[in-house]
Amino acid sequence: MTGLLIGLLASAGAILLTAWFTGTSLRSFASGSDSTGGWRDRTNDALVRSGIQGVTVGKVVVVSAAAGFFVFVLLLGISRSFVIAVAFGLLAGSAPSVWIRRRARRRGDELRAVWPDAVDNLASSVRAGLALPEALAQLGTKGPAPLREPFRRFASDYEATGRFTEALDRLKAELADPVGDRIVESLRVARDVGGSDLGRLLRTLSGFLRDDVRIRGELESRQSWTVNGARMAVAAPWALLLLLSLRPEAVAAYDSGPGVVVLGVGAATCFIAYRLMITIGRLPQEQRVLR
Repeated sequence: MTGLLIGLLASAGAILLTAWFTGTSLRSFASGSDSTGGWRDRTNDALVRSGIQGVTVGKVVVVSAAAGFFVFVLLLGISRSFVIAVAFGLLAGSAPSVWIRRRARRRGDELRAVWPDAVDNLASSVRAGLALPEALAQLGTKGPAPLREPFRRFASDYEATGRFTEALDRLKAELADPVGDRIVESLRVARDVGGSDLGRLLRTLSGFLRDDVRIRGELESRQSWTVNGARMAVAAPWALLLLLSLRPEAVAAYDSGPGVVVLGVGAATCFIAYRLMITIGRLPQEQRVLR
């Protein structure tokens, strides 16, 4: 009976960790479908938005497996406990994915803060009578610093091929940003069918983006202490477990059947409580609906 309970807890933990690692909802995970574009697409977007060059999803999986195995072997040698080594190995295996997504969110916040200036610059160029390719190319030299490199490559692509649509597609893929998707598609429509209201559209979009940045900044400053407190509360039991793994009597207790159950229930409780806090407290993120 104890072995069955341990197996069920291990299976549930594996499903939760897999769903969290891939960014898939439990409903989509159970049905085998993903209505939000697939975890591979989201991971690719996170890699692009994080600014990490030359890293693929496959490399992330390999690094995660290597990190998990290294920590597993290290803790197994220190504590002589297979259960504790597995627990910290799983934590280490998820660390690269968590770091990439956190870096992507941080860079996304940085881009969100500079998009209004970029849109104002673009609207001014259009109002001054510049053609769309030239207006976009100017962002590579006069736009906000975080956006200069993608628009500089757009200018190089357009100069080399003369194909505006393909250059826009590569720009959108490189930005991997919801605001960038909207701007690119607006410019594509303006290029294809013409439009005298493009300048007004861009100025209106700039106003909305500035309001969004201001409101988000106020809300995030108020909830930051709650998020940091939750992270400390989740990390504290695992730091204590790491210290206890140096004591033989504590290792023997966790290697027993009840110890495995306690460790499994504690891990599931920490995971569910933290994810609930993040889900409830995090502001909604705009999705890429114009891929």
